[in-house]
Amino acid sequence: MRTRPFTLLSALAGLTLLLILALAPSAGAKATDLSDVARALKQSPVYVHPDAADQLSKAQADALADKITKADKPLFVAVLPASAQFPADGLLNNLRTQTGVTGLYAVRLGDRFAAASDRAVMPTQSVRNLVNSVRTPGADANTELNNFVDQALPQTRGSAPGTWSGVPDNGPRAPVAGLITIGALAAAAGATALTVSTRRRRRQEREDQEALAKLRTVVDEDITAYGEELDRLDFHPGAASADDAMRADYEHALDSYDQAKSLMDRARHPRDVRAVTEALEDGRFSLAVLAARREGRPLPERRAPCFFDPRHGPSTTDVEWSPPGGQTREIPVCQADATRLAEGRDPMARTVDTPDGRRPYWEAGPAYGPWAGGYFGGGLLPGLLVGTMLGSMLHTPAYAADYGGAGFEGGDFSGADFDSSSFGGSDFGGGDFGGGGDFGGGGF
Repeated sequence: MRTRPFTLLSALAGLTLLLILALAPSAGAKATDLSDVARALKQSPVYVHPDAADQLSKAQADALADKITKADKPLFVAVLPASAQFPADGLLNNLRTQTGVTGLYAVRLGDRFAAASDRAVMPTQSVRNLVNSVRTPGADANTELNNFVDQALPQTRGSAPGTWSGVPDNGPRAPVAGLITIGALAAAAGATALTVSTRRRRRQEREDQEALAKLRTVVDEDITAYGEELDRLDFHPGAASADDAMRADYEHALDSYDQAKSLMDRARHPRDVRAVTEALEDGRFSLAVLAARREGRPLPERRAPCFFDPRHGPSTTDVEWSPPGGQTREIPVCQADATRLAEGRDPMARTVDTPDGRRPYWEAGPAYGPWAGGYFGGGLLPGLLVGTMLGSMLHTPAYAADYGGAGFEGGDFSGADFDSSSFGGSDFGGGDFGGGGDFGGGGF
């Protein structure tokens, strides 16, 4: 006789019963190690160890958890006792590993406070700045944690993990009879969470496809322009004047063209476009090197493309420029645009479609972030775009989570698969800005 597949509800109920049986012998027991803390944080954003219950009451912990849950952000808070059970050295890294969810982690360890985050959720320097802004000698846990959460939530990228039930797991565990009731509620909550998660994923997929459609038009124009540039190139690898270095430059330029087309054909998410424009930038630099070899000029240094339009090729100089109503900054430009600016004329800016008509790309929406990021690189781009519409969006939580990131995003389950060098913030030492990812500062 064929067995019918388990429904989601029956599977969750079965798992709940297994958990009840596993927990029954130790009902009322305290969390014993970091793995218990990690398990609790998978179910709720706030965990208070029983031995630290005098720092944060259940009502305060519930209110803090409710605030984080309603914001739908992957922010985890743990209040732990300062004891040998939880050594400061490597605590945040180990907690992140065992929880396995990409996010921002904040820990109150005794009367000390520290935090760290995956870079996709919040930059390391931002975490350090936030921690130092809320560290106040003698501050109680409720004040310090709420100050941190209030400032961190607007800057936290990504969404809350789908495993959160919204019920904090703090203090002693319930008796078996209570667990049965909780188990039934958990099964229903799990089904609801799955439905909400599915809707959110589908909405995100629709938004991604709309953004990708905008990008595809712009990138196709770039690829076409680069192909036409190759067609106009009067270079023959077999000519007597060509040497091996020239042929290598030429082949690299052709390979970049083929790579860009192939990558764009395979693009399924806005962030995939970044690799396409990186290939085009690389190819244009090869053409610039080839031109220098053929003309007997010194080889050009590797510079960013022209800020106003990357299709102009590698920049040749830096000039001061400010967008309308914005602050002045140095930007890389081609020689033609440098001349136009020096003569008081407008540069030849790259425009894209917006609801208000064709506008320069830096006045467009966040979907163009990956396109610009491939040309200018993540470290250079924010400084170039500061004060512009796109630049402002680059610093919002929605940008990196939806358009600019790669790999795991905020709230994703990555397990131990994360780069510890990209998980950084403050340590448990003083209030300085150093320390990198070292969370072992200070003894107890």
